[in-house]
Formats: sequence, structure tokens, C-alpha cells
Amino acid sequence: MELTMLHLYPDCMSLYGEYANIAVLRRHLEAAGVTVTVQTALFEDAPDFEHADFIYMGAGTERTQKAALTALLPHKEALNAAIGRGAVVLFTGNAMELLGASITDAAGKMWRALSLADFSTVESGSRCPVDVVAHTSLWDSPVVGFMNKCSLTEDAPPLFDRLSLGFGNGEEKGPEGYVSGSVFATHITGPVLVKNPDFTDFLIRRLFEAKGWELPEALPVLPYEREAYAVTLKELTGQEAGNPPGPYSAS
Repeated sequence: MELTMLHLYPDCMSLYGEYANIAVLRRHLEAAGVTVTVQTALFEDAPDFEHADFIYMGAGTERTQKAALTALLPHKEALNAAIGRGAVVLFTGNAMELLGASITDAAGKMWRALSLADFSTVESGSRCPVDVVAHTSLWDSPVVGFMNKCSLTEDAPPLFDRLSLGFGNGEEKGPEGYVSGSVFATHITGPVLVKNPDFTDFLIRRLFEAKGWELPEALPVLPYEREAYAVTLKELTGQEAGNPPGPYSAS
């Protein structure tokens, strides 16, 4: 079993250590018996979307976000084609905003975005740095993390139905993120996959499904990751995490 990950602009869009999302997903996949190749694309590169099974971009500053958008716009049809053939996509932090129709910056300039979705984003002068606890119907456990954004996003089909802590796309404790088919996006950083092993497992199941592979009886559990999740969840909510699934442990 072989799988290719494409990491977009890791030098400029990794504001909160977002490269670790790729690292932890790769380690889980390798523990499950998958041979993983990680390719990177910098601003001057034409991303190889044709051979990518998983496509990722992390968070950046408002300035580097616009630079990433400028670099990626000429390749949006190739990205859309990769999505059409089943590639799994995850954009975190303000990379999420690139997927929509437009971004209006704090100075009032509107930037045409990738238009892979109909939502639009408007930046403001006020920043919202908050811890987050999010809830989705796609898996059972809450998602924990952090966001630091200065924008409102309208009309995005949300990845998370509601937040019990934090600021959603357009309101406090409102819906957050974006999902459509195999495309997932959220402003939550952390890095979000490092903090949330069930989110990682969800993506692994999607990748196995896209490749037509049979899942192992239990997905790998890396040392201390579920213990760390339980501590964070309890600190943010007072809630105890459920029992970690499966006996499959990867050292």
C-alpha cells in the first residue's frame, strides 16, 4: 500500500507548527502498513496534484495567506481535478479561507479566491485568539484546539455543527469550518491532528476508502496521544474522555 501526501507551502503556511499535522498523519499511516511519500510545493513550484492522495495546507499570517493564494490560483483547476478523482484535502487555520469565492482584507481590498466553494470571508481589525472545543456528526469525540483569526466567514457548510467553546465561522459558539465531500477545512490549529487522534483516524479511514484498501481491525494508537487528548479536554471542559479504542499500539 502506497500513498502520496502533498504539503502546500510548508515554509510560509506553518504558523502554529502545522507541519506536525503531516508528520502525525504519516506516522499513523506507516504504523498501519502504508508506505508514505511526502511531497512539498513552494510558491515557485507547480504542485503535483495529479499524483496526490492527500493535500494539506496550514495556517499563515494574513500576508503569507495572500501570497499562497496568488501562487495557487493558476493551479486551481488541477486542484479541483484532484478533488474530483477522490483526493482527500485538509486546510487548517486561515488556509481554509482560500477555498471560498473571495477574501476581503481589513483595508477593504477583495481578493478572488479559489472558488472551490461559494463562501466568502471578510477580515476585520480585531483578532480572536481563543481555545476551542468543537462538535461534529462525523465522529463521536469533541475536537480540541486553538484559533487566532481576524475574520468572519459566511455560507460555509460547516465541518463542526457547533462549538461549546470558541468562535465559529461567524459567531461565538456557532458552526465552524467547511466540509464538502473529501474536502475538510477548519480555522482550528493546535496542530489539530496532533491534539485530536479521532480526527486523524477519521482521515485515515477516508484515505483507505479512497484507495480501495481494507482497514485493519484497529487503527494504530501512538504512545500518550490519547492521554494528552484526555488531559486537554478535561482542562477545557471538565469532561472526561471516553476509553481509547482498540488494542493496536504503535511505538
